Amino acid sequence: MRILLTNDDGINAPGLAVLEDIAKELSDDIWISAPEEEQSGKGRAISLTQPVRVRKVGAKAWAVSGTPSDAVLLATKELMLEPPDLVLSGVNRGQNIAEDTSFSGTVAAAMFGMQMGIPSIALSQAQNFRDRGSLPWATAKAWGARTLRPLLDIGWPPSVVLNVNFPDVEPGDVRGIRITRQGARDETILHTDRREDLRGNDYYWIGYRGKLSRPDEGTDLRAIYEGYVSVSPLHVDLTHEVFLQTLRETWQD
Repeated sequence: MRILLTNDDGINAPGLAVLEDIAKELSDDIWISAPEEEQSGKGRAISLTQPVRVRKVGAKAWAVSGTPSDAVLLATKELMLEPPDLVLSGVNRGQNIAEDTSFSGTVAAAMFGMQMGIPSIALSQAQNFRDRGSLPWATAKAWGARTLRPLLDIGWPPSVVLNVNFPDVEPGDVRGIRITRQGARDETILHTDRREDLRGNDYYWIGYRGKLSRPDEGTDLRAIYEGYVSVSPLHVDLTHEVFLQTLRETWQD
């Protein structure tokens, strides 16, 4: 099985090294195409107004100057001798759950792989759910292949991307694996921090606050809060089917 690895944290991110360790448990044919620099929060962006440059960093590895989607596109169209059988994106530094999935570069790279007709999985390691600074990368490493093997055996529809999140606990404290749906937080965790530069001009940092909410049972949020690995099937179709039917029934020409 030929596996393409990518991410949104950049070619030198520790999560990419963890992903490579996971992939090596599944195959010995590993390729890497990842952004040269961090591209977190870039969503499904592709570079249409400037050229994208590629730097070879290994026999089957490249750093790409563009977005995660650019990295997958160039790998499948230009860099690899043959298309991959599987795209793995991650392991992201921080969870991609609930509304995070809509602007996550990690999920976007997997979405682009799916768009290219390649089975794709996004993987993220949760953080900030306990009182410690470092991420438990060992959790993703220990539970990665253990989570992926059954999914690969089962398979999934061509329009689906699998979104895997590892909880912010040590490997031995993981309570198991849950199949979940995308949740929704009951409060925003994004915040802005206004600062002043040396010329007296304002500038802003945008970031997260690690607040817990009260998620519904069966959601990715609930699984991560309770110490489970979360596996959610996602797709690109954003149509709200229930309201679509309401509109069709009530619309007057």
